[in-house]
Amino acid sequence: MSSETYTPPKVWQWNKESGGRFANINRPIAGPTHDKELPVGKHPLQLYSLGTPNGVKVTVMLEELLALGHRGAEYDAWLIEIGKGDQFGSGFVAINPNSKIPALLDRSGSKPRRVFESGSILLYLAEKFGAFLPKDPDKRTEALNWLFWQMGSAPYLGGGFGHFYAYAPTKIEYAIDRFAMETKRQLDVLDRHLAEHEYMAGDEYSVADMAIWPWYGALAKGLLYGGGEFLQVQDYKHVNRWTNAIGERPAVKRGRMVNRMQGDPKSQLRERHDASDFDTKTQDKLDAASSTT
Repeated sequence: MSSETYTPPKVWQWNKESGGRFANINRPIAGPTHDKELPVGKHPLQLYSLGTPNGVKVTVMLEELLALGHRGAEYDAWLIEIGKGDQFGSGFVAINPNSKIPALLDRSGSKPRRVFESGSILLYLAEKFGAFLPKDPDKRTEALNWLFWQMGSAPYLGGGFGHFYAYAPTKIEYAIDRFAMETKRQLDVLDRHLAEHEYMAGDEYSVADMAIWPWYGALAKGLLYGGGEFLQVQDYKHVNRWTNAIGERPAVKRGRMVNRMQGDPKSQLRERHDASDFDTKTQDKLDAASSTT
């Protein structure tokens, strides 16, 4: 354990040189930093997002709805590059005053309706289309229990473990130990539950699975923060069984590609405006086209 100690001052001051991967976009005030209108496509639903776990929740939901035949779920997915500060543009802040992705604009009614926070978007879409939220009161309640479990738990995984293990400018043993312990506890919560249930709400695939899978499924596969070996994620066999089953769903595979900027270019569909884009506009095809012009 480090012998260095930190004594907080009586009044905290914003140190812009605090360091860390996201220091350039972190600030203690809200509101826009610049004027920028958001683009609007042809579909009823306009999504402004990035292919992070929170963004993947919503694109998976939309692709699952389309797979069920809900034509009203057609959507345009516009890329918000948070590293460049797109989330602080005036148009985005008007939809989400919290400046976090994803943000959804539903233009299917008499006036546009904004929906922000990923859990709220999942619940909104489930109720709008009558899908992926069980009708049985007991199962519905269980799905909502786990949906809100994810909303409360993931900050300890991302802002806690992920930040201090992978992104902080210095390694702090206490912080890493604290959040590694909590992350493993959460994995154990899931593993015990999934030992007795096929999906989070029981025998029905629901918004709870769509909320939890992008975070804890990726964690179970060692894809988050390079922490798989450190956390021994392979030991959670029921989480891995569930992760594999959901990952094989065609709509999940498509949803995971949308607004994605990392990994194999074949897996990146940075903007999505039509179902055919998965075949014609992945990043490998766009790169190949640009290299011949």
